[in-house]
Amino acid sequence: MAENSTNYLDLLNFEQCKAVENTYGASLVLAGAGSGKTRVLTFKLLHLLIQKLATPNQILAVTFTNKAASEMKNRVSNMLNFPIDRMWLGTFHSLSLKILRSHYENVGLSSNFIIIDSDDQHKLIKQICERENINTKEFTTKYYATIIDTFKNNGIFFDELKPNKFKKQDEEIRKLYRLYQEELLRLNCVDFGDLILYCIKLFKSNTKILEKYQKLFKFILVDEYQDINLVQQKWIEYLYQGHKNICCVGDDDQSIYSWRGADVSNLLNFEKNFLNPTIIRLEQNYRSSQNILECASTLIAKNKGRYGKKLWSQNEQGDKISVNGFWETKEEATYVTDKIEKMILKKVSFKEIAILFRVAAHTRSFEDRLISIGLPYKIIGGLRFYERKEIKDIIAYLRLINNSLDNLAFERIINTPRRGIGKTTLSKISHIARLNNLSMFEATKEFIQSTGSKINNEIIIFVQNVLKWQKVKDKFHHIELAQAIIEDTKYIDYLEQEEK
Repeated sequence: MAENSTNYLDLLNFEQCKAVENTYGASLVLAGAGSGKTRVLTFKLLHLLIQKLATPNQILAVTFTNKAASEMKNRVSNMLNFPIDRMWLGTFHSLSLKILRSHYENVGLSSNFIIIDSDDQHKLIKQICERENINTKEFTTKYYATIIDTFKNNGIFFDELKPNKFKKQDEEIRKLYRLYQEELLRLNCVDFGDLILYCIKLFKSNTKILEKYQKLFKFILVDEYQDINLVQQKWIEYLYQGHKNICCVGDDDQSIYSWRGADVSNLLNFEKNFLNPTIIRLEQNYRSSQNILECASTLIAKNKGRYGKKLWSQNEQGDKISVNGFWETKEEATYVTDKIEKMILKKVSFKEIAILFRVAAHTRSFEDRLISIGLPYKIIGGLRFYERKEIKDIIAYLRLINNSLDNLAFERIINTPRRGIGKTTLSKISHIARLNNLSMFEATKEFIQSTGSKINNEIIIFVQNVLKWQKVKDKFHHIELAQAIIEDTKYIDYLEQEEK
């Protein structure tokens, strides 16, 4: 690919080239589906580096997923034939984490702070609700977690909430949000919403830190701009005020994440939010047939509140789209698999056939049908690696070894593998912890000393193991430490027993 580092612009169409070469000031690239959006962003990075307009660490490029960031970095690196590891390329959360790791003390955290997942969020909220007698029957922990997440997506800190007498559970929500944040700080933890929110706090409260990053980032690129939320928009605006060079790529017709806080009005108000912007439309589609484009364009044209564009393609007309309705997913599964069998008879390869689902719950009917007729299949998008129980368990052990204050990790593993430690014992440990302002782990050591010979021997072994691992953690590679944990706890035996 190295030869393309001189004639790279020849590989783009007119509008793509215009988007890549428009480097200074603010520009919004409205990229229709299949119009080469990723290509434009990749070549824009390439262009900035080849023309020596910036060094890798002076470019801030925000992508929607870490996978997209990795692919983009690899492409540019291969085309330039040298590594660009110093470039700030990643998601809002990963880039915010990078900033927080450098300025953790300014928001009250320690250097080894932990990011908790949604499971730990719910556990922590449940603990607070039980302690404060907050209703969790009518309003679940998931409900409270969603409300807190909504506040964070809108850039609202707990101390900025004002009373709202028209809102259900208003007083409890404000109290819970405050206690939740205080508990996270005490545990030296953050949730995903905090990563960006704490950056906003840093930028607001510390001019030196803000100016450091404003001066550093000469160019800002943002992918999937239609899917950002309010706090992400604020994050961008703070950093933009330095050199005022920003390029956002998005499509108002593909905004599908409003259910998790995305606000397409950020894209629609681009001309109000940034100085003298240029709007560029990518309308040539390279992916779909004419029939698909015409159908999609006819439907989307009925939407209000959009910039508008007309997708076109040099591809063939293609097959007509057929729409079929069914009362049940079983009927649908039978119809679809019959179609697949006919395709296979015509020598169509299995890898050329895909079934897309709106919700994961529908996969069951299709799996049953595919198994019954003997068709091989592969489910994409199942449980992610870090969401697997056994991975979470071992990570919880590593977290506790790294930070004895991590009560959430403690509670996950104190009985994993099973140690016969009941609710009464855990309640006593929790009482000691609250009474003496100790972590659950420290309270367990106090509990062992105060209880004497009556205590379950498994608790003593657990504490001794953790203390032993803490002593050797700096001498071991984390993989070796994980292996020691698995062996010492007989975790594999536990998994095998669970499967029986």
